[in-house]
Amino acid sequence: MEAPALITAPWRDPAEVAAALGEQAWTLAFLSGGDQARWSYVMADPAETLMLAPSDSRPPIAALRALTGRQTPARPGGPPFQGGVAGLMSYELGDRFEPLGLGRHGGWPDLACARYEALLAFDHQTQRVLAIGRDDDAARATLAWLDRPAPTPTGGQIGAMASDDGAAYEAAVAEVTDRIAAGEIFQANIARRWIGRLAQGRSPSDLVRALAAASPAPFAAYLRLEDHAVVSNSPERFIRVTGEEARTEPIKGTAPRGATPDEDRALAQALVASEKDRAENLMIVDLMRNDLSRVCAPGTVKTPELFTIATFANVHHLVSVVTGKLAAGRDALDLMAAAFPPGSITGAPKVQAMKVIAGLEAPRGPFFGAMFMLGSDGSFDSNVLIRTAALVRDGEGWAIEARAGAGIVADSEPLSERLETEAKISALRKALAG
Repeated sequence: MEAPALITAPWRDPAEVAAALGEQAWTLAFLSGGDQARWSYVMADPAETLMLAPSDSRPPIAALRALTGRQTPARPGGPPFQGGVAGLMSYELGDRFEPLGLGRHGGWPDLACARYEALLAFDHQTQRVLAIGRDDDAARATLAWLDRPAPTPTGGQIGAMASDDGAAYEAAVAEVTDRIAAGEIFQANIARRWIGRLAQGRSPSDLVRALAAASPAPFAAYLRLEDHAVVSNSPERFIRVTGEEARTEPIKGTAPRGATPDEDRALAQALVASEKDRAENLMIVDLMRNDLSRVCAPGTVKTPELFTIATFANVHHLVSVVTGKLAAGRDALDLMAAAFPPGSITGAPKVQAMKVIAGLEAPRGPFFGAMFMLGSDGSFDSNVLIRTAALVRDGEGWAIEARAGAGIVADSEPLSERLETEAKISALRKALAG
């Protein structure tokens, strides 16, 4: 089969286009933001969809391969993703790769994805839009999306959330440190829960635009299903595969932003120097090295970057990079199955940490899963669903839930970890407040 057709169009902000299509089921967007932003994508009107409910026993990897179909080449000079399968992997999808008897979160599926044969790609560096389709007619059809008006911003409050009991979270942190001291695990990522509602007349796409404007993030994403929606402001890449090259970028270690430039620099420097945060990061780097080694050629797994500072609207993070070369006969889906759910939001050892998490938290559903793009050419990219809101429509409008976690290690202090979750959730809460 031939490579897809690409047609150049004038620039329009991708968050505005996502909002214009945002009330339509199966609208999906990846909205790269910040200084290093390059490609954003908006897609709708899929050719075929796939939903795996918890009761659906179909093997997910086989179902994904069937949905993707035959590989086709990418158009040279085009964006990394030129059509294929994209969607949501909930955290509990991992229960199908390492059976632990995990519970499920309400009506959220383990897997919700679709094959998109036409989409818009937004090049932030050149300020151009590429309409992509299996042929010229299909590509031109997506140009109509650029003409759709987004809902007029009304300002004011989008919604509100209240947190769970902070004391209960601190007690959970203390329990985990006791279990670490007993030798059961080395680290576990324990999360808090916030719940609330969107204001009357507001929709998930309002939150998408607010976050894109106030807190741009490199791996932000949006998925609208019939009565469910995911709005993610994620700063973290899970797995990327290009050809035989695999890459993951785990985040571990957090500091709040400072009120002044001098205070901000001091907080970032303290984070880099923190033995506790570096140890927390290194544990997950080792875990991700192990996950990649399961499907990469011997001797190819490397750590080219360790403890790099990444700065966002509300926090500083420590980010490391692990790379590898896929072994012969292995592909991106093999790697995803070996590494899911992400090590940065589980812990070490991963399986035992997941058991500890299951005993302390309600089922996670979309939280700490991944949004992904599996290209028709075999490429793959995905985020980690942190800084994420999950929304469910009911008779009164939209209920909203969010979670924020912290990596708990031997010397974690319950109060400090609770304050870290509040720093992480702050951008989402500010966006809701308008």
